[in-house]
Formats: sequence, C-alpha cells, structure tokens
Amino acid sequence: MTAIQAPAAHAGGESLIAYLTAWAASAPDAAERAAVAKCVGVLAEAGAAIAEAILRGPLQGSLGAEIGVANADGDKQRALDVLADQKIVTALKSADVAYYASEEEEAILTLNAGGALAVAVDPLDGSSNIDANISVGTIFSVFPASAGGATESFFRPGREQLAGGYIVYGPHVALVFTLGAGVAHFVLDPADKVFKLVADGVKIAPSTREYAINASNYRHWIPPIRTFVDDCVAGAQGPHGKDFNMRWVASLVAETHRIFVRGGVFLYPADERKGYEQGRLRLLYEANPIAFVVEQAGGGAIDGFNRILDKQASTLHQRTPLIFGSAEKVNRINSYYTDVHFERTPSPLFGQRGLFHA
Repeated sequence: MTAIQAPAAHAGGESLIAYLTAWAASAPDAAERAAVAKCVGVLAEAGAAIAEAILRGPLQGSLGAEIGVANADGDKQRALDVLADQKIVTALKSADVAYYASEEEEAILTLNAGGALAVAVDPLDGSSNIDANISVGTIFSVFPASAGGATESFFRPGREQLAGGYIVYGPHVALVFTLGAGVAHFVLDPADKVFKLVADGVKIAPSTREYAINASNYRHWIPPIRTFVDDCVAGAQGPHGKDFNMRWVASLVAETHRIFVRGGVFLYPADERKGYEQGRLRLLYEANPIAFVVEQAGGGAIDGFNRILDKQASTLHQRTPLIFGSAEKVNRINSYYTDVHFERTPSPLFGQRGLFHA
C-alpha cells in the first residue's frame, strides 16, 4: 500500500476501540499495552470533541482570535488553542497518564501520580489558520513514564516512544497513528461519532515530485536548502531530471497528511533569522511524533544532518529543524548537507550564492 487508501474491505470498518482492544490483548506486555490503548482512545475522544467545536466555526465566535497572552513557547494563544488543551487534559485524566507536556503549558503537569505513561501534545497545530477554514490538527506522543520523574519521562530519544500520531480536522476528521509496528488510518464517521478503520499498514510513497517549504524565506536559507530548492525549480533540465510542484499550507498536520496521501517532502529548516538558528518546530510534541509515524510508514525524518528520533530533548519547548517525507527525497536532502559533491557554483536562477561545506 503506497499511500492512504480506502480498500473496499475496510469500508465502514473496524472501530478504533475494537482495534485497540485487539492490539492490547495480543502480547505479553498486556498492562503497558492496555494503558497505551486507553490513552490513544481518550485522545481520539478529545479529538472528536475538538472537531465538533471547529465544525461550528464562527457561529460560536472567532476561535482563531488571539486572547492576549502568549503560551509557554512565546506564541500568542488563540481561543481554540486553550479549548483544545483543556479538552485533552480532561480526557487524559481518565487514562493511566502520569505526566502531560503541552505547547500551551508552562511546565509539565502531573495528572495521575504513579501512572504508566507520559504524553506530549500540540493541542491545536496551525491554529492561526482556523478562521480561514484551513485544516488544523492535534499531534501527540506517548512515552513510558520514568521512575526518575517527569523530566526523565520526556527528555529521552524519540525512538523510545510507545505511540505517536496526529488528528487532522479537515473536510473529514482523520486519525493517523502508530503503536510501534506500522501505521493505521481511521476516519471519524459523522453518523455515529465513531472512528473507523480505513487502512492499516499505511506506507508513504518512496519517491516524490512534490516538496513543501515556505519559499518567502529563500533569502534566509542556508546553502544546502537553497541549493536543493534551486535544483527542484530547475525541473527536468536540472540535477533531479524531473519537474516538481511546490506546496505550503502552514499547518504541519495538513502538510503531513498530504504526504501520507500522495507522497512528498516537507522542509522547515534552520535559517539565518534570529530565533530560527536551531529551527522553529518543537522536538518533543511536534517533530518526535511526526518522525515516529513517518518512519513507521517507510519514510524518513531528519534535522538536515541527523535522524530526528535519535535526538534527545533537554528542555520542554526545545526547537529543531524538521525535514520529513518520502525516503528517497529525505536521503537526497541529507546529501545536500553532508556531501561536497552537492555544492553548487552561482545559481542561474537566483543569482550569486556562496558554497557550503560538510
């Protein structure tokens, strides 16, 4: 299966709860699996509630309105950010979750002392797009809780996640997640408010003719990124030998879901602007879960040089560059960073450009 599909066998398919229950009962580590299954289930319930709020749109006021305060990461909070965070916290209190980390919280919260899990969430990714009726989403990451406490539960390599994924609130509500052995795709049925299986074992197309990047930042990019994009823009006459399409939604979840549907590569690199030197997306609750689900679908996820899942957060809101998607293209972009053969002399498309070195 090369992309998200809806095979006839899955039409009106298995419910999320049935799927999670069967998975939880299928291995010796039943207690941990039961905790993870319950956690993903309540996150989906919170997602359904958030989707209901989004569906009403401006009938309930401007969900995208800034509420006058910045979140812990310095970004202005919007009404829907706070609503989504509250719904997720409430849902997770009913699961076996010890610790909760969120973009919207100043510090790690303790929900159930002694709980088995630690959950990191971006409650409402892309919230600046909500009033424009553009897809937004929720991103989540599940780790085992550490006996060493809250920080040790989260400040560990991303490869130690137990589950990760996202919910995208678009023309339909989709839940895409991994439990560590492949990727499942569910859709919320509006008739009965139940998430139902569409496809299991989802794979990302290994190659692509699409890339997603905010091209308005071209002048700030470091040479490897600028060179890669120049080569894509050169099309069939360039080093790639084929024409490319560029996409940019400015919603990480929407970008991710498009890549799952039809392949592609997403780039949010570090650049030369103040505050962007270490990238802009958050490692713990954005890059980690996206990288986990992407790798489980056969794709790749790097910061340019390094695999995202090998990185270890040292602060709650630590930022990182993020490049992910079709494996062939991610590997190629890595070569632009590390292989001197990918250096270029002045660009014929954009004028003089300096060289870069490994």
